[in-house]
Amino acid sequence: MYNREDILAALRTVKYPGKQDIVTIGMVSDKDITVNGKKIFITLHFDKEKDPFEASIKKTCVAAIETMIDPAAEIRGNITVQTPFKELKVEEKPLPKVKNIIAVASGKGGVGKSTVSSNLAIALAQAGKKVGLLDADIYGPSVPTMFDTKEEKPFVEVIDGKNRILPIDKYGVKMLSIGYFVDPNDALIWRGAMATGAIKQLLTEADWGELDYFVVDLPPGTSDIHLTLVQTIDVTGAIIVTTPQEVALADARKGINMFQNDKINVPIFGIIENMAWFTPEELPDNKYYIFGKDGGKELAAQQNVPLLGQVPIVQSIREGGDNGKPVALDRESIIGKAFAELADNVIKKGL
Repeated sequence: MYNREDILAALRTVKYPGKQDIVTIGMVSDKDITVNGKKIFITLHFDKEKDPFEASIKKTCVAAIETMIDPAAEIRGNITVQTPFKELKVEEKPLPKVKNIIAVASGKGGVGKSTVSSNLAIALAQAGKKVGLLDADIYGPSVPTMFDTKEEKPFVEVIDGKNRILPIDKYGVKMLSIGYFVDPNDALIWRGAMATGAIKQLLTEADWGELDYFVVDLPPGTSDIHLTLVQTIDVTGAIIVTTPQEVALADARKGINMFQNDKINVPIFGIIENMAWFTPEELPDNKYYIFGKDGGKELAAQQNVPLLGQVPIVQSIREGGDNGKPVALDRESIIGKAFAELADNVIKKGL
């Protein structure tokens, strides 16, 4: 059995560069030495992690033990390092002043998800709520067109010592989109990491302020951006947009399953059936079920989630989106009433 005092004496020959020996400066004491037969275990205490002299000092300690104690002593691999415990800095939760974060998603493209997101945001604002809208569809941003803000360029302002992007404010909705930062005529060819990085920046480096509702218009399908969203912020719930025909409903089911996956576990607030029927402007009481009838309603029943609303096709929806004046602005129109009812249904959920 080796003597601890002899081991300490050997370690006194090991110098920390620019200082005294490691015993004198408190890097090791008798409490840090354990002996078990020929095995010697030593704990060295460094002031910081990844000390540049760590490897050389451990090597010198091994040489000192083998030279001064016993060449057969089992010391190699038995020297560990400890550094002072540092309390991890807890980063501020993104969007700390936002009460409800609603992800608007769809299983496939072309079902009117961006139209629903934009008009829902406006309808919520018209109901007296503070609303933000993030266009997270990196490869097909629609918000700048739908709000007629294509020429707008968000400013950056220093707030609390940090650069913050100031969202564009129109119709009572604060909004950001990658479309404000790229040439609309250029194809955006980004790998997944670049796209998700851009979303994180719009989420965490913008001055969204106090909001009752933060609506996120997600890209169609299931992708890295969906995962980035739920990993970056606490999503209150998701709304699934579909049209009545089976091809859309099949993909909507995938969207629902994605949010209900154990790794994501985001509640489904409900389903919105878009393009539920066609109503000609000159025949407001007529309904023509072009894409089938009640497909979204039936899906909601099958999935045991609420049907938040059925939105018809009318010409004014397309015109409003193209002209930058979403139809929800006219609360007295057929479609304006539909989105007002949709907003009321969201609010009634107690959010």
